[in-house]
Amino acid sequence: MSFPCHPLPADADRVVISVNPKAGPRSAQDRVDQLAELLRRRGVTPEIDTSLSAVAEAAARWHDQRRLRALVGVGGDGTAAELANRIPSGLPLAMLPAGNENLLARYVGWPARPEELCRTLFEGQIARLDAGRANGRLFLLMAGCGFDAEVVRRVHACRSGHVRNRDYFKPILHFIRTYKYPPIEFVCDSPALAGGENAAFSSAGRWLFAFNLPCYGGGLRIAPHALPSDGRLDVCVFRRGGLWHGLRYAGGVLLGTHHRMDDVLMQRVPSMTVSASTEVPYQLDGDPGGLLPVRLETVAQRLALVVPRRA
Repeated sequence: MSFPCHPLPADADRVVISVNPKAGPRSAQDRVDQLAELLRRRGVTPEIDTSLSAVAEAAARWHDQRRLRALVGVGGDGTAAELANRIPSGLPLAMLPAGNENLLARYVGWPARPEELCRTLFEGQIARLDAGRANGRLFLLMAGCGFDAEVVRRVHACRSGHVRNRDYFKPILHFIRTYKYPPIEFVCDSPALAGGENAAFSSAGRWLFAFNLPCYGGGLRIAPHALPSDGRLDVCVFRRGGLWHGLRYAGGVLLGTHHRMDDVLMQRVPSMTVSASTEVPYQLDGDPGGLLPVRLETVAQRLALVVPRRA
């Protein structure tokens, strides 16, 4: 992978740490305390809070004064997306992974060990990545419309604390048998044509994904060539519904052959509108997003992520 990178400010002496107490299968408080102590030893003052509004306000204040080294979120992909939606473009963000999948952390190389993340905050670099946007809300990884969004909606409706991967098994088994795969319609803005103009095209399917990054739960590579710095979303549409076709598509994804199926559409677009005539949910980065219709688009270089130099 490659994306625009810039050096960290040498004299920034503040790090704001946002702790999501419900993220992941267990508490990360010990690692948070260790990171805070390591920062103090390097002459940086950490500020720790569980209030998203408080950490966003503090981070923006120190950023405006050019004293913020990073806003560090402690959680998973949902926490990263929530923070990104609350901070201005260009504010440096890093994560101490504490979620179930931590897909963004694995992609950019954020370490789980506090001492390694502390080193990244001093020796790393700031990478500028695109974000996706769905009806005005930013997402970092992907959006899903249909079956997986229904599973996400059910899991989060029953959530009372830490979510574990096994919490998804029962809803998946339930909806594999019962989900109706209602029709989904979409209109895409095509990539720029040779003449410099954009052309729109429309189609329909039963299950749709739009990827900003090539990341999905369980290591599934639905859009393995998605890039975070090309101003495009990589769209994958499964056109048919039903148990048999759902299993067939899943097998194709596992084997890496789904892009060769006649009833699978793969397209790279800057924006698109997805709608349905019945109630169909969509999810963003593994969290419920709402119900269709949704306008999906890219926001070029919206994210400023503090990443290891090896990234």
